[in-house]
Amino acid sequence: MKNKITVLFAIILLVSCGEKKSVDSKMNEEKVEKVKLMTLDPGHFHAALVHKEMYPQVDSTIYVFAPEGPEVRDFLKKINSYNNREEEPTDWMVKENITDDYLSNMIADKPGNVMIVAGKNSKKIDYILAAVKAGLNVYADKPLVINVEGFEKLKEAFKLAEENNVLIYDIMTERFESTTMMQKLFSTMPNVFGELIEGTPEDPAIVKESVHHFFKYVSGQALVRPSWFFDIDEEGEGIVDVTTHLVDLVQWEAYPNQIINTGDIQMVSARRWPTILTNEEFEKVTGLSEFPSYLDKDLVDGKLNVYSNGEMTYKIKNKYAKVSVIWNYQAPEGTGDTHFSIMRGTKCDLIIKQGPGENYKPTLYLRPKNKEGFEELLNTAIDGEVQTQFIGTTTELMKDGTWRINIPDEFKIGHEAHFGQVTTNYLKYLEIGQLPDWEVPNMIAKYYTTIEAYKLAREK
Repeated sequence: MKNKITVLFAIILLVSCGEKKSVDSKMNEEKVEKVKLMTLDPGHFHAALVHKEMYPQVDSTIYVFAPEGPEVRDFLKKINSYNNREEEPTDWMVKENITDDYLSNMIADKPGNVMIVAGKNSKKIDYILAAVKAGLNVYADKPLVINVEGFEKLKEAFKLAEENNVLIYDIMTERFESTTMMQKLFSTMPNVFGELIEGTPEDPAIVKESVHHFFKYVSGQALVRPSWFFDIDEEGEGIVDVTTHLVDLVQWEAYPNQIINTGDIQMVSARRWPTILTNEEFEKVTGLSEFPSYLDKDLVDGKLNVYSNGEMTYKIKNKYAKVSVIWNYQAPEGTGDTHFSIMRGTKCDLIIKQGPGENYKPTLYLRPKNKEGFEELLNTAIDGEVQTQFIGTTTELMKDGTWRINIPDEFKIGHEAHFGQVTTNYLKYLEIGQLPDWEVPNMIAKYYTTIEAYKLAREK
């Protein structure tokens, strides 16, 4: 009898274990369900840069919904080049849906759960609204909006995203630039930086300036820009485009992990001015020998006036900030896009320069207000928190009394690689099903800032 009971118990145990294995196996399958990416109307090369590397959480099949045209063909060409490069080739399999009904087809089919959008900024917010209404997550290149009407739609989109339990996220690559990360790190050290001063409109507490160029090289090839890129009704003015990154960095550095509301923003001044392109310059960057008719409104004496430059001064909470963006036609030989920034502290200023003295590479300098004892405090910081995050970093005293922070080259991976870093970060948020509590209100505050500057600049 005892043996029979033992055998019966063993059978029950085996069945129970089998059922548990089956349940566990099912749970594991659900847990490792891949993220599936859909790219909608890729009109900007940033759409392709998201796919420059593979991600373990992402299915290798990607879906493209777009109208026929040079933009989608350029996107597909870039994906193909990533798949066929010699070093660390990707393994994307692309399923194309090239048709004029690309948006409705994506919404109807929904082969993926994340929509990537990088292209015509005038259409972007409508794409985002359609996606969140359909229960899709959104991963979007900046800017999400370029005018007042778009900002109102953006607020609606965030509300719908919360109701449908999906995430909207814009691609803020500059948060991963090592020099900016180092500037932020030092700004959190009271012994070295003190605290951010209030500043004045003439001498703001924090300044961000970005210089860009229409003609440039991407992934080793001369970038061909679509002609609509120069139409401010499609691309948006400079004051609402690249400034998105700069306003984001002001928030991210001055008030890390803190919620910023629209009521915390007070616009002080804003202005806009054009970059003037000749027909020959336009042809070199677009491949078109003539200006399209829709750019006639921006022609002055046969030259194209592109309002790609903008500047704003504003108060964020109780600190003054200044942000400006400048677009030139082409960078001098051996140079490229540049960034300048300063954070003024009570104990030192944190300055990022990228000029001839830095070989056009972003470099951080610390300018102490009181030199006595500063070197000891700086060395303590370098040996502590800095080495933890940026091992191998050294300092160098300059003739003007500032300290240059030498960040090892291994941390300077370049703008294109930052897309992979942002994407990895976004995938973590998708996995847990939410963004940090400050991200959404700060995105709304960010676009409120750019749109307020846009409104004020156009009044003049």
